[in-house]
This record gives sequence, C-alpha cells and structure tokens, in this order.
Amino acid sequence: MSMQALARPAGLAAAVLATLAAGPAVAQLQPRPTHEPVIIRLHPRFDQLVPADARLERIVDDHGWAEGPLWVRDGGYLLFSDVVRNRIYKWRDGEGESVFLEPSGYTGPAPFTGPEPGSNGLALDPDGRLVFAQHGDRRISRREADGRIMPIVERYHGKRINSPNDLVFASNGDLYFTDPPFGLPKTFDDPAKEQPYQGVYRLRRDGTLTLLTAELRAPNGIAFSPDERTLYVSNADRSRLIWMAYPVRPDGSLAAGRVLYDGTVTFADRRGTADGMKVDAGGNIFGAGPGGVYVFTPDGALLGWFDFGGNVGNVAWGEDGSTLFIAANAAVYRIRLTTRGAGWPRAQAGR
Repeated sequence: MSMQALARPAGLAAAVLATLAAGPAVAQLQPRPTHEPVIIRLHPRFDQLVPADARLERIVDDHGWAEGPLWVRDGGYLLFSDVVRNRIYKWRDGEGESVFLEPSGYTGPAPFTGPEPGSNGLALDPDGRLVFAQHGDRRISRREADGRIMPIVERYHGKRINSPNDLVFASNGDLYFTDPPFGLPKTFDDPAKEQPYQGVYRLRRDGTLTLLTAELRAPNGIAFSPDERTLYVSNADRSRLIWMAYPVRPDGSLAAGRVLYDGTVTFADRRGTADGMKVDAGGNIFGAGPGGVYVFTPDGALLGWFDFGGNVGNVAWGEDGSTLFIAANAAVYRIRLTTRGAGWPRAQAGR
C-alpha cells in the first residue's frame, strides 16, 4: 500500500470495501460490530474466570483491521497489527498509541492490490525478538535488536507459502504457524498462490520447516495448552467452522486431531469467523469467533462469551497476566479477569 493511500483514509475505506465485495475475504474484514460489547454468561464456571464487575474497556479505535495483539513484558506495552494500514502499532497505558513499524507486512515497490497487505500474528522468540507474519510479503520475519528485518520462513519445498496468519512458540523455541491465503489479493483463487493447500507448519530452531497438517481449508488461530501436549487450531471456514485439538507427539509432530468445538450451525447467524486464540493457566481457550470471543474448556464445553456483534481478530494476555487484550475489528479492548494466561506467574509486574 502506498503512502498516498494511507494519507486518504476515506478513499482507502472505499477501496477496501470494493475489494471485499468481490471475494471471500469479506468474512475477514467486514462487517463492523453492531453494538457495544456485552458479556454473556452461559455456565457457572465462567464466573470463576470473569468477575461480575468485569468491564470491556476500549483503549484504541479507528483502525482498518486490528490483529495479532502481543504484550511485551520487558517494557510493559502492547503491540498490535493493522493489516489494512500495513503497520504495527505500540500502545502503552497513559501514553496511547504510536506507529512501531511501517511497513509491517508488504514492502514491495508496487501498490498492493488486496485488502490485507500488513502483518498479522505477532510473537516473541526465546531471545525476546519480535517475530511477525507478513501477509503482503508472504513470509515470516524477525526483527533484530538493531532494527533489521530478517526473513525466517518464505518457502516450503521451493514454493512460496501463502500468507502466514498466526504463530506461537513452543518452550523449546520451535515456531508453529498457520498459512491460509487471506493475505493474497484473490485469496483461495489467487493466481500467485503456489502451495496446493493451506497448512499448519513447524519451524524448528535448526531451521527445518515441516508441514504438520493440511486437512483444514482455512487454518487460522493457533495456541498451545499449558503443558504443550495439545495444539489448538481454528478453521476460518463458514462451511466447517471448527476449533481443532491436536495431540503433540514427543518429537513435536501432531497426531490425529479431534474437533474441540463445532460452531458451523451454532454460530451460523453471527457475523465473522473463527480466528485467533489464547489459553489460560487452567487450560481454558479464549477464541475469537463469529461475533466475539468464546471461552471453551479443554474438553470443548462453551462457558460464555464476549459479544461484540461483529468480527474479532485475536486476543492476548498482558499487564500482570490477568488482563485480556482483544483486537476487535477497528478497535482494541482490555478486560481484567480472575484467571491468567498460560505461562504467567501468579505475581508478575507487567506495567
């Protein structure tokens, strides 16, 4: 996306809407939420996670499509992508937001012809370096300590990957990521698409890239259980809108998965699709889905949800580990919970 386009927000919005109307990426960027978010309690166990006085606070707004929130403990700030504006933003409590990295996902000289040029999922590697999925450049890159951008995944078996979406590190430093085609201008039908499938991959610390599964049409969100014995992957396909649970073998590969939750029929009348997710210390899954963020137990019971009335991209734990940040379409929210993120100690100075 050109700087001229970024300087004309109204024109950009019109261009994005026109592009979306022509292809399957509609579910990824539109429509906007229809109401202020509300908390829906379906099971008493939900009350153990979300206190009665919990409040969803909007901390930033007016973005193209907020994605990939990531809390940086060493610094006490939030990073998030705007895949439409091709930027990564930084937000700090009391200071607000600023541009952290631009361009973030597409660095080519020609104008990008699709609606999602920017970065999507963000993560920190074991050395604390930012690793990010670049839609437009069709790769995963790492930001070095001196600010240089180093591509770490671009091809599989000599062919370019689609447009990596979300990513998570195992404790041993292996990187797991999803690769749907949503960053390609014509998504599934894009003539530049080289891979015959949409895969879930693992990049080992030694640089070996392996395909773990290609059974999902639109693998999207990805997260580990607290013990890393299960890998959860969401499928952003309205015709098979599911969250999968894959046993992780000792060698890091995946065994046959099971459907954790099938929302194809249940969520058919809600706006959006399955997207990013995170897991709490008790193993509960907080997953973005049609209309909001859903809370599932490890055995697939739906406890409740945060109803946004529209698309939600992803979530992240932050501050002291008990704050959930939610990238919801054009905005980012936070909410204080009585649970905490997997991997967070009970007492952690996060600010």
